Amino acid sequence: MDSDTRDFQPEPVSLSADPLSSQFASLNDLAHELASLQDLANRGSWHSIPYKVRRARSHYLLNTPHDHLIYLAYNVLGLAKLRRFKDVITELDSVDDFDCHHYRYETYLKINPNRSGSVVPFSLRWLHALIPIKSGNYQEGLDRFYTLLDFVPGKLKEKQDHDILIKMWRKREHLGNKEFGVCLDLSKDLVSRGNLDPVLLSKLGYIQMQIGDFGGGKVNRNKALVYLVGKDYVSAVREYEECIERDPMDVVAINNKALCLMYLRALSDSIKVLENSLERVPIVALNETLVVNLCSMYELAYVKHSDIKRTLSNWIARVAPDDFDSSSTRI
Repeated sequence: MDSDTRDFQPEPVSLSADPLSSQFASLNDLAHELASLQDLANRGSWHSIPYKVRRARSHYLLNTPHDHLIYLAYNVLGLAKLRRFKDVITELDSVDDFDCHHYRYETYLKINPNRSGSVVPFSLRWLHALIPIKSGNYQEGLDRFYTLLDFVPGKLKEKQDHDILIKMWRKREHLGNKEFGVCLDLSKDLVSRGNLDPVLLSKLGYIQMQIGDFGGGKVNRNKALVYLVGKDYVSAVREYEECIERDPMDVVAINNKALCLMYLRALSDSIKVLENSLERVPIVALNETLVVNLCSMYELAYVKHSDIKRTLSNWIARVAPDDFDSSSTRI
């Protein structure tokens, strides 16, 4: 959905000139202490987030740099989910250097007398690095991730007397671990789309080892991929079932289990696996790859598959997040 950059620079609106202004006396009145933005994000209501951000800006309710940057982070996330990358870049270009003095609490001692350090949310730094990759500029994205990697150790030194904060920043250090996190996402995306090239699978395992991605379900997933390459679908199903038992919302395991069952010619069982996942955890399970696979199975299993896919499409229209690609049903 295209939009011009005026979305991000609304004309000044006087509170007294707006008949609704009496309802929005503060930022909390409009956004419920930001909980509403979080709720919209959890529900995938991405169209509503830019609207809410515009309202807050036009009513001059963002009074501190911290307010502006938090709302900007949500706006960037919402616009990115809607694939409005030109608008995302416009938003990010409106931000100064993250390390400049007016993005530090010390610059605003009257507002924050007992705080120091950067007011920039870590989520915004993360999005700043990720967005170029999502829009096709991989090198710039990797450069920004390296910058982020350099930033985190400094925060660890600052927080050395606070155990909870240290744990939080160590997790962030893990997220910024060279370009491995980005490579992991790209590799998993290729595998989820059906690319089972042995070289790719071995690289995926290597990346996971580099970033310490060994936990429970990951081991089973990697074993399952080995079985997939060897066409031992029965063993792969067993490993994926263990993944699902640990985490009922493991969509990768659910999807791949269904594919293995299809390869075993248990088409009705594979359809049930995907349908049950959509019924049980619709917001989590509802992604384009899973829906494409389910529709392909319908086409193989039923003569009147168009009617079944239309029913699925109507259901998706009611429950899907705003960024879902409805064309995945191929109706």
